[in-house]
Amino acid sequence: MEQEIKTLTARLLAHRVVPRGDALAKKALLDDIFRAELDKSLAAVGLRLVENPYAEHIAAALLPEMTEPVFGSGDAWLNNNLGLPRDGVALLVILWALIILPKRERQIARVEAGKESQSDMFGAQKPLETGETVSTGISEDALYADFGKALGGRTRFSANLGRLVNLGFIVRRNRWLDEGPMLDLMIDYAQLAPRIIEGALADVLLRREGRDMLVDKRVDDEIEEEGADDDMASAGPLFELPADDAADGEAR
Repeated sequence: MEQEIKTLTARLLAHRVVPRGDALAKKALLDDIFRAELDKSLAAVGLRLVENPYAEHIAAALLPEMTEPVFGSGDAWLNNNLGLPRDGVALLVILWALIILPKRERQIARVEAGKESQSDMFGAQKPLETGETVSTGISEDALYADFGKALGGRTRFSANLGRLVNLGFIVRRNRWLDEGPMLDLMIDYAQLAPRIIEGALADVLLRREGRDMLVDKRVDDEIEEEGADDDMASAGPLFELPADDAADGEAR
């Protein structure tokens, strides 16, 4: 066990995150004795294991009592230990609000729906959905249109996005930003979500929710139209052309 704990601790420090499906990560989440020894090992150097059932990875972070000695040891209080400038931290919080908050709402809604539809009182609890099925990402262009100027313009915006990609907070593909392995771990949902939902980003979230609802409505309308077309096709043609006209139609 000692070697396994050393291995997992070293991987957490070297890679920042370990996939939740990894054998040692599973052991840390399911084996109480192993978890207690891991917590003791991390606490010896001022760290703790960070995980939540909504995230696909686990990570290590500072113990609460180590926050002041680490962040307040210099002349000024640090707002992060990742080398992010203030506008980079602001961009990170905005991305978290636009990607993780809607994701969490979908996950919780699906869990509640599953409970309502579960007929077996003693049925096994299903694992929470993660990944692309619940995390939809955001357009880089839409994000810049809403916040780019406030975050320093195109150059600063792109530079900070690059930093967040390198740190594992987001994945950037074809001007589309998806959740990275660190995004749902390094910000405390219980502490920050109420401040965002009821605070400065409330209007932004409402606009995003409105766009999502509009997209969902368009998709539903398209599905209904396709269903109507299928019904028409299955009912057969409304009329049949005479043989000569049909042949002419095929020739054309």
